[in-house]
Amino acid sequence: MIRVMGADNFPQLVSERLRLRAFNAADAATVRRLAGDRDIAATTLSIPHPYPEGHAEQWIASHHEAFVDGRRISLAITLLKDDSLIGAISLMLDGNNRRAEMGYWVGRPFWGQGYATEAARAMLDFGFENLGLNRIFAHHMQDNPTSGRVLLNIGMQQEGVLHQHILKWDEYKDIALYGLTRDRYRSSTDSG
Repeated sequence: MIRVMGADNFPQLVSERLRLRAFNAADAATVRRLAGDRDIAATTLSIPHPYPEGHAEQWIASHHEAFVDGRRISLAITLLKDDSLIGAISLMLDGNNRRAEMGYWVGRPFWGQGYATEAARAMLDFGFENLGLNRIFAHHMQDNPTSGRVLLNIGMQQEGVLHQHILKWDEYKDIALYGLTRDRYRSSTDSG
């Protein structure tokens, strides 16, 4: 069950084991440590490696304006039991088309415990139920099949592959695309 709460108009989502909340300046050191892991950067398009000093602070500082402008909702994935920061999840919003692209990462010490799926499901529910989106989509590098399983687990369907679509660290990577429409989301929640 997802509970939506607000803090300074920023959404806060609570699931069985997680709280998705606004980032704060105190999170920067943990973001730098977790996102600075080469294995995290290798599976994402936008996380640099090595992770530059001050980058986490700038990234966190950008969240409020992007939220107020309706461009992006970026939330910290934290453990409900102690508020430990374990990752991040975002919806990049396209209000004109009532759609959003979901992106996420979870720190390596927390892999394999279902946290990415739980956070993604909470964000998916928020996007459809609270934001009134018509479509939510995501993509991952083909050589990161774990991310694809997360997307399938939350009800998205693979829609295609873009071959050699991005250049990551001097190597062309294939990108798998996934999506879910409001109609398919509703039919899956009505039957389950």
